[in-house]
Amino acid sequence: MPVKIKLVLSLVVIIVAAVAFYVQHTLGHERVQYLVVFLGVFMVFAMWLFPEVKREETAGGIRRETTQNRAS
Repeated sequence: MPVKIKLVLSLVVIIVAAVAFYVQHTLGHERVQYLVVFLGVFMVFAMWLFPEVKREETAGGIRRETTQNRAS
């Protein structure tokens, strides 16, 4: 995923987590508000930490045959 998209997505997740934290605080849910912040930070951290899955020509360990390989 391009860095620009990751930055925008990270910003959106942090903003949503902050708004949810505020809403939970106004409702008086003390434990839930900290859970919301933790999950928001964890999602951003995991997106930057773990690499994106890249697929190769093989699927499930079986090499796909091309039309040239079948003809011979």
